[in-house]
Amino acid sequence: MKKIDMETWERRQAYEHFSRLAWPFYSVTFDADVTAARAFAKAHGVSFYLVMVWLVTRAVNRVPAMLQTVIGGEVWQYDGRVPSFTDLHPGAEQFHIITMPTESTAEAFARKAKEVSGAQTCFLDMSKEGSDLLFISCLPWVRLTGLTNERSPDPDDCIPRIAWGRWEERGSRLILGLCVEVNHRTVDGVHIGRFAQALEEEIAGLEDH
Repeated sequence: MKKIDMETWERRQAYEHFSRLAWPFYSVTFDADVTAARAFAKAHGVSFYLVMVWLVTRAVNRVPAMLQTVIGGEVWQYDGRVPSFTDLHPGAEQFHIITMPTESTAEAFARKAKEVSGAQTCFLDMSKEGSDLLFISCLPWVRLTGLTNERSPDPDDCIPRIAWGRWEERGSRLILGLCVEVNHRTVDGVHIGRFAQALEEEIAGLEDH
């Protein structure tokens, strides 16, 4: 974790502009081709959802702007974010939240996350919550075209919130509507574009890990 030097930070003026807003948050929903990710999950016998959690976290951690946060009026950059993601026990209606660092491979992460989720009996284990989180959720019952998130009206909240829904078949491809909600004080549209590109590259390179 390192402190951003405001004197040399190229987006200082944009940061100061959006810092005057009581609600500097915005969201973007875009289509992601997850054909290869679904094929990987199926071939390895693991959860597609958990593979996506790993992929999305990897992509976020490749975009420096999405690793930035505001603490005590100063801007800091994490080395990486830890996913905090929703899950359901089989047959359950009430979800719970799992927080755990990513493993070295998507398969290893998916298998460990399944074990952790299956063993968790509380809604949220606060002992695992840090400040360097990435919030992830999924609505597999509907095709996602937009989303809002619950949050306290804290303009210093720079935790990205990423969610997706049910995939849609388009010819031979599987397309997923993916929503990204961020704080405009630190993240611009270009950074969401870089996240989308990083996610595409992570999916393409799945078998290389």
